[in-house]
Amino acid sequence: MNYPVLIEKALEARRRSYCPYSGFAVGAALETADGRIFLGCNIENAAFTPTNCAERTAFFNAVSRGASGFKAIAVVGGPKDAAELDFCAPCGVCRQVMEEFCVPDDFQVILAKSPSVYKVLTLAKLLPMGFGPAALG
Repeated sequence: MNYPVLIEKALEARRRSYCPYSGFAVGAALETADGRIFLGCNIENAAFTPTNCAERTAFFNAVSRGASGFKAIAVVGGPKDAAELDFCAPCGVCRQVMEEFCVPDDFQVILAKSPSVYKVLTLAKLLPMGFGPAALG
């Protein structure tokens, strides 16, 4: 896995963000075990509740195309016109979606400021004691 390439793809997705209300643009790039990459950006709505985060957009894009076996996601975000970004962690709802489709101890979440400045965490670290399919028996 090439983290800088995945981060570049997330930055590309961020440029497509539709964020007229918050002005906070987020992009995500989700990689499958077979090397495919699916992009997502945040898409806001005036009613707020229908807004969708970049991470969930990437997952829904991938799943709707039959993908599975996810191994990593890169996430970048910050004010739309920011010259520099800070680390942007997935919200709780996005972490729960990741729990549904990933192996928490193996799935890597890359939080990036740029292709050369990033942190790599596991989903298990970001969502300890997560509620996933295994919890239903």
